[in-house]
Amino acid sequence: MTGSRALLVNRMIVSVHAVAIIGQPVFAGGYLSGDYDMLWPHRWGADVVSALGYAQVLAALVLWWVRGPRWLSVVSVLVAAGETVQYFAGLDGALDLHLPLGVALVTAMVLTTVAVWRPQVRRAAR
Repeated sequence: MTGSRALLVNRMIVSVHAVAIIGQPVFAGGYLSGDYDMLWPHRWGADVVSALGYAQVLAALVLWWVRGPRWLSVVSVLVAAGETVQYFAGLDGALDLHLPLGVALVTAMVLTTVAVWRPQVRRAAR
């Protein structure tokens, strides 16, 4: 796989991951406002976000292997680890951890998405 193709794959995964994680507070907000049927899409969304997080780690490692930027691998591993903690905190009902960690993860993914689409990243992946 070439560096530019690996970068494109990473950009797509990071972007879809960001959209999926941004949707999670919408489902959670519906649930917390009394629509208890919104818990199911929130839990389903957590599965999707987690799977995308692990896919992002693998894609970022491939990009690094083809001489792409190293920072994306580090960020991806940290986000995936945070999402794993987030997932189990949600299952356990530990909202005192689950809510602020969710805010941090959404912020991290938005910033990662902006960073990965910057032109400097393309030059680094050549």
